[in-house]
This record gives sequence, C-alpha cells and structure tokens, in this order.
Amino acid sequence: MNKYLLEIGTEELPYKFVNTGLSQLKSAFEKLLKENSIEFSDIKSYSTPRRLTLIIEGFQEKQPDTVKTVKGPILNIAYDENGNLSKAGQGFARKNGVDESALYKEDNYIWAKVEQKGKSIKDILQENVEKIVLKMQGPYFMRWADLDVKFQRPIRWIVSLLNNDELKIKIADVESSRFSRGHRFKSDKVEIKNPDTYLDILFKNNVVADSQKRKAMIIESAKQKAQEINAEVYMDDDLLEEVTNICEWPVPVICGFDEKYLRIPEKVTVTVMAVHQRYFPMYRDGKLLNSFITITNYIGHNFDNIKAGNERVVVARLDDAIFFFNEDTKKPFENYVEELKGITFQKGMGSMYDKTLRIQELSRMLAQKTGAPLAAVERTALLCKADLVTSLVFEFTELQGFIGSDYAFNAGEKPQVVQGIKEHYYPLGADTELAESIEGQLVGIADKIDTIVAVFAEGKKPTGSADPLGVRRATLGIIKTVIQKDLKINIEELIKKSIDLMPVEIKDKESLFNEVKTFFEQRLSIYYTEKYRHDVVEACISNNSVLKDLNDFSKRVDFLSEKINLTEFASINEAANRIIRITKDYKAEQLPDTTLFNNASEANLWECTKTINTDNLEYNELFENLKKAIPAIDEFFEKVLVMDKDEKVKINRLSLLYSIKTKFDKIADFSKLVI
Repeated sequence: MNKYLLEIGTEELPYKFVNTGLSQLKSAFEKLLKENSIEFSDIKSYSTPRRLTLIIEGFQEKQPDTVKTVKGPILNIAYDENGNLSKAGQGFARKNGVDESALYKEDNYIWAKVEQKGKSIKDILQENVEKIVLKMQGPYFMRWADLDVKFQRPIRWIVSLLNNDELKIKIADVESSRFSRGHRFKSDKVEIKNPDTYLDILFKNNVVADSQKRKAMIIESAKQKAQEINAEVYMDDDLLEEVTNICEWPVPVICGFDEKYLRIPEKVTVTVMAVHQRYFPMYRDGKLLNSFITITNYIGHNFDNIKAGNERVVVARLDDAIFFFNEDTKKPFENYVEELKGITFQKGMGSMYDKTLRIQELSRMLAQKTGAPLAAVERTALLCKADLVTSLVFEFTELQGFIGSDYAFNAGEKPQVVQGIKEHYYPLGADTELAESIEGQLVGIADKIDTIVAVFAEGKKPTGSADPLGVRRATLGIIKTVIQKDLKINIEELIKKSIDLMPVEIKDKESLFNEVKTFFEQRLSIYYTEKYRHDVVEACISNNSVLKDLNDFSKRVDFLSEKINLTEFASINEAANRIIRITKDYKAEQLPDTTLFNNASEANLWECTKTINTDNLEYNELFENLKKAIPAIDEFFEKVLVMDKDEKVKINRLSLLYSIKTKFDKIADFSKLVI
C-alpha cells in the first residue's frame, strides 16, 4: 500500500493553532487529491507543539489517463475553399498534438479528441505541497529571517517520504529530508526510514506524535499520580486539550501550596491553577486540596527544580488573589452597587448602575408574571453586577458572578440570592448548564434582554462574525432557559418593556421591536434546525406570534415532527394547503352566514368546523378532529364553486374556509412544509 509522510517541523506553536492548523492541512490535501482524481483510503493526522504531520495511505501512483474533447475553429475558417485544412486548422491540430486525420466535424466546427496522460502522485505533491502549507491561515502569522512568507511560527525542518524514498520539496528556505527531531532536550536529528516507522521512531525519542494517545497518557498518569495521595484530579475538557497541545512527552508532577490559600473563593483558586497556570487541581471527598498536578515535558529523574518553580509561580498568583479578597471584603458587598456608576455599560446606554436599575425593573415584571418570590428576585437583580467593581474581578474577569456570589454569601445574603447572582450569567457557553434557581433564570433573562435591545438600539446588531457584547449567545441563552425551564414568559412583551426602559430616545419603537423580534425568531430557527427538519421549524414559527409562548412552539415542533411521517398526514397537508391557497388574499375574520349556504356540503363543513375547539384541545385531539374533517373539506371543494359570481356568496364561502384554516394554523403554517 502506497504511503506518503509529510511532517512540518516548527518552533513552538500556540496551542490553539495545533488542532486548527492540522485540520486545515488535512482538508487541503483531501481537496487536492479529489481534484486530481487520485483515490486514497485514508489520511491520518498527528501533531505536537513542534510539528504538524499527515500520512496519506492507499493512493494511486498516478492520475487516470483521460480523453478530452476539444472544440476548434468554425468550419469555414478551419478549411480553405478547396476543402483542405487552413493554417488555423493546422495550428489547432498541432497545438493539441493530434494528427490532422484525427480531426472531425460536428455542429459546424472541427473537434479533436485529445488523450491526456495522468500526472504521477510525485509530480502532484511536489507542485502543491508548498502552496498548501503557505496558504494556511490563522491569527498572528509571522515572517522570519528575510523571507517573504508567513506561517504561525518559523518552519525549521520538513520530512517528506513517498514510501521508502525521499520526495524532495521546499517550503520557504527549508528543504525536506528524512530527518525529523526527537525531544527537545534529548536528541537532534532522528532518521525516519518510511511512514510506517514514524510514530515508533519518535516515541523512542520521547515524542508522542499522536495527540489522542498523548491525551490518554495525561489522563491516566495524572489519575495514578493523584491516587498516590488518595485524591481525585479535576480535568476540564478545555484544560486537557490545552495541556495536550503544549507538551510532547507528558510526565505528571505533584506540587502544593499553603492551606491558607483555600480561604479565598474556591473558584478563584481553581482558576489560578487551571486557567492561568494550566495545572490540574485535586480534590478529596469533594473538597479542594492544597495540591495540584502539573504536566511537564521533562525526561529526567530529578523534578525538584520543576516542582519548586511551579509552586513559586502559583503562590505568587494566590498571594495576589488573597490580597484582593481581603481588600474587597473590608466593606459591605452592597456598597459596591453605588460604585457601578463609574463603569460605562456601552456608549450612549449609561452606566452599569443604570443597567442594574433596568435589570431590576425587568426582573420585577418577570417575577410578577411567573409568580416567583419578588423580594429575592429584586435583591438578586440589585447585587448581580456589584462584583464588577471589586479588585478580584478586575484581576480575574472570567469569574464575574462567581465572585459576587461568594461575596454575597460572606455578607449574609439569602441562599437563593447567592445562587441567583452566580447563575444569572448562565449559560456561559453553547452547551453549558442553565440556571437552576428561579432568581438566576429571571435576572439572567432580564440582563440579557437589556443587552440585546441596547445593542440593536445603537444600531450595532450582529453582522457576519461580529457579535457585539455576545448578543447571539444572549439570545440563545434566553430561548434555552425559557423552553428548558418551562417558564411562562411572553418574549414580545419583554422586548417592548426593555425598549421603553432604554436611556436614549428611540424614534421608531415599532421598527426596533420588529428588528429584535425577527432576530429572536432567526436564532430560534437556527437552534431548532440542529435537531429538527427545517421546514417543520419554519412552519411552527410562521403560523403565529411564536415569541409569546416558546413552550407552545416547542410542543408543536415535537408534535409535527412525529406526525409528518405518518401516511395519513399527506391528506391533511393537501387539504390545509388547498385552503391556504384559496384564502391567501382573504383578510377579514368574520364568521360565515349560514343563511347564505345553498349547498349541503357548506353546512356539513361548518358543522365540522364548529366542533373543533382549538382553545381546549391538546394537539393530538386537534389533529384527530382535523383528520375527521378531511371528507367534509374534499366534498366542499368537489361540489362548491368558491369564487361564485354573487360577491356575498363568495365572501361567505371564503369566511367558511378561513374558519377551518384557523384550526390548521393552531398547529403550523402548512404551506411551509415540504412533503
């Protein structure tokens, strides 16, 4: 089986680029091979902070030969008056390397079938590898030496092997060879004989090139190390990914610090270790220990200096944290609320203190609508942003909310307020947890809607990849919280209230409302089409004011997704769409006048319609009733001409159809479905 190995050796790559760069490289080679009609069985990818590697397997040695049909000059130009090839015709044959006798006539032109020999994989790779590598993209690409090329970090070596042989390529000023590099502190050049030996040779030289294997080694070795002190190691996915991409030969070391640092909020201590220093915190019986594990890239036996250095660094960071904590807690937590006047929320939208007052007002409205404990919700809203002016949050901005929650606890606030302050920022990411407390849910929704409306009011709505103040995330956070926590909240009403509270004059409130409403509906559609059919989602969004009751929308999407695959659904969909088409220009919503009925099928359809009470029916019952009405609908269209010459009769029949249409609308806009 043919194999090609490409290793791009560099100076230390930023950990975030290791995965994205490798993905770019693999995708580019997949595209290259497909565009050149080279079949292959697999492309394996490997990476460390100092190398990006691909091994292409099972490929053809050359492109297949092809025959290309080439169009030549028009006949009266290709031949002279004597029927002989003109200079133009001869030139066409010569250019395409075919004998004049092989030319043929068709559609008033001359044509040639040109045989093209397929390129070898060797030629394809040599022509394209440098182009692919230098087309890679990422933040902060750099130039080095006096070269006019850019890459994430300077390229220092290249391995390029086609089976057992070197395939010479050059990137920037670096020529390829069969020599890689082992561990930075152990060996210089390492000979790679062929792609099959690559991983083993590097492993013998203390480099684990397979990132998944390296990650597994980190997990297992860290767990074993923690067991030595009867502890469990904390492993966040992001932290694990980062540590995996900053080492080539992972070796765990246990370090420690004084127990006094455990007095500061646990989240701070964990953040110092995990986020700032890339250490793995340890727990015993659910309690944080004054010990941690650092993953070294060391191949020696004496870890004393490494241990001392890491302990010195973490203690310095924790000293700062304990100082800020002590300073912050010298005065009552509530006093920080007034200081929010000194922090601008966003230009033209007042201070964070002004925002806090708006959050309070919106939270109060939500509490009253949902029956939540008003006092606890208002108190949570008042204190939710107070930690933004504390020294600890200034130093650890990612801990806003968490710090406030701890300070509120120390200040003796009620447990539900303490929890609500922490949770009002939830969800922190696309797949992270939602607020559990009603205080956190309502205050979080109030905070997010205020931010969303403020951004739109300033004309800074998200465009492309730009997302001022995380508006997309905030919108999705509201949607998920309302639906998953089954909150009875009218989002349209909430948007209007938020617009009224804006500290700037809004000349066209209706236009702003429609902008925000449409944005919510778009995010709702995107969120639900990840799981459900797009046409089903659009049908359930389009049929009424969906933001007034998101939980009803969610139920309808579930219901319609289940029913749409039933055999009987086709007849219901056909009937609904027939009614929708004929009533599309009918706007009035008056009941039909039974005295104008002159066909039994009209009365029959009206009786069916009256029995369907959409206010009290579950969707299954409504569906069954609509199914029973299908014969009456079919009979009506068979025996009645809706567009009667008598205008009154026509309008009355449209009113009748519109009445049954509203029953279908209760479920969805059936015209959006693709059946």
